[in-house]
Amino acid sequence: MFFILSKVMMFLIMPIVWIIGILMYSLFTKNSKRKRKSSIFAIILIFFFSNSFIIDEVFRAWEMPVLTYNQIQKPYDYGIVLGGMITHDSKNDRINVVRSFDRMLQTIELYKKNKIKKIFLTGGSGSIVEDKFYEAELLRNFLVRIGIPSEDILYESNSRNTRENAVYTAKIINQIDTSETKRCLLITSAFHMRRGLGCFRKVGLDITPFVADRYAGERKFVFDHLFIPNVVAIENWTLFLHEFTGYIVYAMMGYI
Repeated sequence: MFFILSKVMMFLIMPIVWIIGILMYSLFTKNSKRKRKSSIFAIILIFFFSNSFIIDEVFRAWEMPVLTYNQIQKPYDYGIVLGGMITHDSKNDRINVVRSFDRMLQTIELYKKNKIKKIFLTGGSGSIVEDKFYEAELLRNFLVRIGIPSEDILYESNSRNTRENAVYTAKIINQIDTSETKRCLLITSAFHMRRGLGCFRKVGLDITPFVADRYAGERKFVFDHLFIPNVVAIENWTLFLHEFTGYIVYAMMGYI
């Protein structure tokens, strides 16, 4: 039930849904004053949510600081990388990557630089419709194909959200490694790290954050970035509001 409600909530918090709803109201209301005010309000929302500079600053305040490769002096026992970075073309047996695949690229480099000893992949299906999608298993097979030894890869592909990522991962790691000093590096997108870190620390793992896929780049004071509407900004607002709402809900549920 929680999983389904989270998907419904994700739809309701989309700025484009709010804008369309207000525009529909302005179209059908009989009150001319309300029609004018709602139309103006919709236009204001369009310009606000399509402004690239504003959403960049929001991400800059939300995302956690970067940990560089050089700052890692002692290798971590496990590099835990969260899923949500591929889709699967079952017809052609091919994985398709999305922007958050940067998590995997950073993980591979961490492994090659001997900053992590083993890779732990966590994530199954995050879709209500496609519940037989085993992302971590597909990624494990991908890593083996590109030359990473299978004995250095652990995975679980049953989790469907960040809370389950943490619970299932901790269970497996604690079963195979009974030492009290195991150190874990959590690798996920910068916007998602606050929630991920909270969940993994809640289940008792010794976790250090390693952010990837940062949305807040260098601050830019150029005309188009400051003033020209950009549809990508609306998409990024949807991403941020989904993550921020998820963090609040997880905190209320006691998951972080």
